[in-house]
Amino acid sequence: MTKTVLHKASSRGHADHGWLNSYHTFSFAGYHNPERVHFGMLRVLNDDTVQAGQGFGTHPHNDMEIVSIPLEGDLEHKDSMGNKTVIRHGDVQVMSAGTGVYHSEYNHNNDRQVKFLQIWVFPDRKGVTPRYDQITLDVNDRRNKFQQVVSPNADDEGVWVHQDAWFHLGQFDKDFSLNYDVKKKGNGVYAFVLSGDFEVNGQKLETRDGFGMWDLDNFNVKALTQDAEILLMEVPMR
Repeated sequence: MTKTVLHKASSRGHADHGWLNSYHTFSFAGYHNPERVHFGMLRVLNDDTVQAGQGFGTHPHNDMEIVSIPLEGDLEHKDSMGNKTVIRHGDVQVMSAGTGVYHSEYNHNNDRQVKFLQIWVFPDRKGVTPRYDQITLDVNDRRNKFQQVVSPNADDEGVWVHQDAWFHLGQFDKDFSLNYDVKKKGNGVYAFVLSGDFEVNGQKLETRDGFGMWDLDNFNVKALTQDAEILLMEVPMR
């Protein structure tokens, strides 16, 4: 029997720090909801807007797979591994924090904001050597199909993580419908609507709604509006 959980956009945690406007699907920092700590191995889904010239100062992480997906603007990254890069819409960034890493993230521009998703996934092992990677994808390759952006395999499309997790992005025409097959038995899928309206496994969703599903082999995704965009995050549930 398929199990589901619905998180409406308006029910998310919210923190407005002036320089940072952040919405938290799961418990994070000052937002704690015992009903919303994680979805399987998906620990954090933050929807962040950083004002021009502002950013996160240097801070530590360990034993977490951290994926950043820019939605608008340019995000500058620096870390203790010596990386200094800028990621933009169409890019995907991953950092395996492992034994420990320090990094900072800043809005690269002084004249416009940057929007990005910050996603944390529990790794399948602790104490890995920290690493950083980023790739640029063709956004046209997600038109009316699922474009893989994260996988467990270094030789697959997208970036790879230390976990049996697969992420896909899709941007659909109105009324376009597509089935998603779960890659690994026991995994669940958390759908997050970036824009527009969808019907996912029979559940109607609006912009920034989240919908988790598990104990299922496949499901249908249908766009109810033109140019609707969605992110699917498949992760182990335990």
